[in-house]
Amino acid sequence: MNGLETSNPNQLARIVGFLYGPLMMVLGPLGIVYTPTVLVVPGDALTTAHNIMENTGIFRLCILTALIVQVTHLGIVLLLYKLLNPVNKNLAALMVIFMLVSIPITMLNEINHLVIPLLLSDASYLQVFSPEQLQAWALVFHGLHEFVINSIASIFWGLWLLPMGYLVIKADFISRIPGILLLVAGSGYLIDAIAKTLSSDYSASLFADLVSVLLFAEIVFPFWLLIRGVDVEKWRRAARHAT
Repeated sequence: MNGLETSNPNQLARIVGFLYGPLMMVLGPLGIVYTPTVLVVPGDALTTAHNIMENTGIFRLCILTALIVQVTHLGIVLLLYKLLNPVNKNLAALMVIFMLVSIPITMLNEINHLVIPLLLSDASYLQVFSPEQLQAWALVFHGLHEFVINSIASIFWGLWLLPMGYLVIKADFISRIPGILLLVAGSGYLIDAIAKTLSSDYSASLFADLVSVLLFAEIVFPFWLLIRGVDVEKWRRAARHAT
């Protein structure tokens, strides 16, 4: 990392861009989107149980990719700290703290999904429960998983984008445009998390669809880093002043 700081920060920017952009676009949807949209049928415990047991390998793969995403985020935020701390070290540290809080929450939340195949298995110790009860509990644990993602982890996913967006706006070695979009996305995550906590009907509303559009603004920043990089001389100047 020290070598990147003193030689070519564009290498650092493009590593971040790749990890945060294309890689997350491949792994993220499988770990977070596939299970609730394809395997789980809201309110139908029997069909949901059937879908999961028929696709146990895919279900477990979704859990694995969700864990890989969080480990990758650990590297992303530390690399971003290296890239953005010349602007303001305190805000860069705050960005890291918000993401480091969200990672264990999200990883431990996968326990809720890991329990589901156990509940739906033919283990002898579960025979005291009826199949209908076990299927209902499987749906309950999935609901807990979704609540943690949408109403707890999402708060920190929004919070880490706010100092990041401010740092990008203030940095003269990156365009302000992705910084503004990061603030938009961060606000969207926070609005979405608060609304989903306060209202059970929010997800089905038009307002929820509008807020979800804001979240896509986040993706501009990593692709900007991947394609455009940073102004090397301005970054080095900022790094010298920071020290």
